[in-house]
Amino acid sequence: MKNSNRFLSFLQSLLSPETVAQAAKNAGYEDTSRQFSVHWLLEFWTLSAVHRWKSYRSGADLAQSAGLKSAHYSRISTKAAEVPYSVLKELFHRLVSQKNRRFRRQLAFPKELLLLDSTTVTVGETRLPWAPYHGKKAGIKLHVALRETQHVPEKVEETTGSVHDGPISDQLVHPDFIMIMDRAYGKLERLDRFKTSKQSYVVRLRDNVNLHEPRSLRRHPSEASNVIRDISCQLGTPQNRSQERHWVVMFKDYEGREFEWLPI
Repeated sequence: MKNSNRFLSFLQSLLSPETVAQAAKNAGYEDTSRQFSVHWLLEFWTLSAVHRWKSYRSGADLAQSAGLKSAHYSRISTKAAEVPYSVLKELFHRLVSQKNRRFRRQLAFPKELLLLDSTTVTVGETRLPWAPYHGKKAGIKLHVALRETQHVPEKVEETTGSVHDGPISDQLVHPDFIMIMDRAYGKLERLDRFKTSKQSYVVRLRDNVNLHEPRSLRRHPSEASNVIRDISCQLGTPQNRSQERHWVVMFKDYEGREFEWLPI
């Protein structure tokens, strides 16, 4: 009971009932229930995660002993289903922004790494008919920009599974970070835009990218280095070539495989 009150107090310090109510209002959701509000639902979910309640039914039996108002499990399930996803997304971004403010004052320090990637979840086509994916499957995709040092998401975007990663990266980039991306994000026009806007980034190049007019860069050689090649060049063919010259580093990993990365 004591630990439960501590978690509920901590949650309220981050997301007060007024903050949650405002997020619901912004989403056009009318939270008419005074006893079982969206904030109450967040408290229930928090304690469910802390105590590892197995289901709404078991949670309903234990909620009162954990410091929450009791509710029938069907009431909890109905509330969870009716609260729009947009409310929870706004609250999530509020939590992330509050945590990140503690570190943003360190602007004179070297930039942090921000890792960009996505995860696709697939189900049968009848489960999500509005999100066709491949064949008889439907899918949704979560695009995440993750702060490497804190393991905290900076931003999250959701799409259907068929949406390509590259265009979504424009919504996830941040000038205060060094963006770390795989080759799905390496469109030439996007890389040129990153360079002209002084966006720091590192991206793995596709295997078939042509390196035009390579020039070796001066660097101090090291016997322990796994760097094979260190050049500047334009990227692509005459039909589709970058306007800017980019820095390309080729290296071997610990298994002897060769990779080309584009750092700036």
